[in-house]
Amino acid sequence: MAAPDSLQALARLYNLQTAYFDGLGQFRKAPPEAVLNVLKSLDAPVESLADVPNALRERHQALWRRAIEPVTVAWQDRALEIKLRLPASLAETPLSGEIITENSERIGCQWEEKNPIQPVVRKVEGIRFVTRALVLRAPLPLGYHWLHLRVGDQDLETYLFAAPFHAYGPADLNAKRWGVFCPLYALRSARSWGTGDITDLADLGRFVGVLGGQAVATLPMLAGFLDEPFNPSPYAPVSRLFWNEFYLDVTRVAELAECPAARAMINSQQFARELDAVRAQNLVDYRKVAGLKRIVLEELLDFILAAPSARRESFESFVASRSALRDYAAFRAKGERERKTWPHWPEADRNGALTQGGYDDRAKSYHLYVQWLCDEQALWLRSESDNAAGLYLDFPLGVNRDGYDVWRERGLFAVRASGGAPPDSLFIKGQNWGFPPFHPGAIRRQGYRYYRECLRHHMVHASMLRIDHVLGLHRAFWVPDGFSAADGLYVHNRAEEYYAVLSLESHRHHVQIVGENLGTVPPYVTEALARHKILGMHVGQFGVNTDPANALDAAPSHTVASLNTHDTATFMSFWTGADTDDRLALGLINQEQAQQEARYRAAQRDAIVAYLRSAGLLGSDIGAGAVLGAWLKFLAAGGAQFLLINLEDLWLETAPQNVPGTWEERPNWQRKARLTLEEIRATPEIVELLRTIGDIRRRMS
Repeated sequence: MAAPDSLQALARLYNLQTAYFDGLGQFRKAPPEAVLNVLKSLDAPVESLADVPNALRERHQALWRRAIEPVTVAWQDRALEIKLRLPASLAETPLSGEIITENSERIGCQWEEKNPIQPVVRKVEGIRFVTRALVLRAPLPLGYHWLHLRVGDQDLETYLFAAPFHAYGPADLNAKRWGVFCPLYALRSARSWGTGDITDLADLGRFVGVLGGQAVATLPMLAGFLDEPFNPSPYAPVSRLFWNEFYLDVTRVAELAECPAARAMINSQQFARELDAVRAQNLVDYRKVAGLKRIVLEELLDFILAAPSARRESFESFVASRSALRDYAAFRAKGERERKTWPHWPEADRNGALTQGGYDDRAKSYHLYVQWLCDEQALWLRSESDNAAGLYLDFPLGVNRDGYDVWRERGLFAVRASGGAPPDSLFIKGQNWGFPPFHPGAIRRQGYRYYRECLRHHMVHASMLRIDHVLGLHRAFWVPDGFSAADGLYVHNRAEEYYAVLSLESHRHHVQIVGENLGTVPPYVTEALARHKILGMHVGQFGVNTDPANALDAAPSHTVASLNTHDTATFMSFWTGADTDDRLALGLINQEQAQQEARYRAAQRDAIVAYLRSAGLLGSDIGAGAVLGAWLKFLAAGGAQFLLINLEDLWLETAPQNVPGTWEERPNWQRKARLTLEEIRATPEIVELLRTIGDIRRRMS
């Protein structure tokens, strides 16, 4: 049996943090069995505690035999430093090497020894090793390169990420910009089909742009399971590489004007009745809306394939140039045939070897076609932003474990664990989010290829990109299968490598990065965001005090400021205390706690009113609408680089879009906005408040 110290030593060698303080300030230590499970997920050769001593020796040796790290970061305008671990016999052996750039150019290297006097010698399991530190001072082109070194008879290779130290930012960093937020499924208009679509998003962008706003933010619009299985959460996508055809504007598809059968279908009385029914509902009927769109899109697909045309040639060229798309379409078609998720498919299909005949070709063609249309409409949306507010997209932390990405990139994910969070004041038992976390070693060994591809998929169309749970770049909370979230532990990542990818991609696509650093986040994460000029987040509700002279925390300059988020109470719910009532109804707090929260909230309200009055932002009217306007003006006059306004706050919506920790208890990700786009544009109070916010932001620039 291994001693506890041996298990902890092994955990440290795999970058595990098994002890920590949770969000309640309570010290926690993961049980040994949970630590073992995570170690097994990281490929440690352990089945029981008895295996730990041998695994510890093997890990020591493996780390020293790994002469060079799989990924090396070279920051622009800084010398490149590389640390080598070598047999002692190579302590003074001359080395040579070259850099092969991403464009296949070869660059020779003149290395200096950083510590030329005496290399550090270490004896590991009877074998003597030395460390050598090398410095390259020559400038490198930005990009994802490959470094090859030769030392004696050893050939060493590493991915070399040459990246700007600071992420991309707008030309005028002093400009105080603003925008609005609304989930696209909630956005609706008189013309859309029971949910918001790309055209609605463009119309909102033009409306905000006319008022001086710079961005429209929405939730992830990625491919999802909207039939069997069914999961409407935008944070459990089938893939982070493909869009959700649910948001297509079918009426914008070019084939519709030339396809009599599709037009007849849309103009039929039955279709009109079904469309009226989904439009009239207060909640989005994902299955019904998706079904209505699909029958029309399938008709348009048949039409385009029926005869040669320029459109067909464009479609086929798009498909031919994207092997991953063909793979994805086959995966979706297979899922539709099986009517069950890939872990329940026949073994050969589970292992990523789909054969033609194992799925319906027409279903595959459908998924190819709708992704082409999604790309087409997304590009159109980006072109519209030249005259309107840009797109502020959200990059989710994980993907559905039953989805395409996990099926195709199996080795990148720890499928015997789930991402989550330790206990805190909102979730006293912790959280298990259900999706598998990245295997940190595997993602490094492939040079972060998958992560880069996912970022590019978003950045091609966005002007801003929010990184969900940015703490995950530094460390991820793992909940091993069979354990509660309270028994989870942290697995540390190579944050510098993630920041290099983010910085390089943001510059290549001219996209500003925002890191969601809310909740239990160590200070070093926010410090890292500031170093790399990535915006953090400031949520007004989280900075309310009961001292009237200091009721509202000021937003730091390097942040996106807002009153709330999609996971918190709306302004009106916060103001009335409806969020506390809801937590009581859900059993998340007891009656005594609810009463304590109600008393504290009342003190917060009094302090906010007094503070806003003293600042000259609030007069005798202290109704909810007046307080909302004054609070937004306070944020607008603050130092935050960007101000994000929840569109639904402008008509004092009480119901949130999501109640974290619930599934069937609340209609998460389904509630439509109470006002249509036409009504929003025609409401003088909304237009005037946004125009005032825009004026304040311009004056602050």
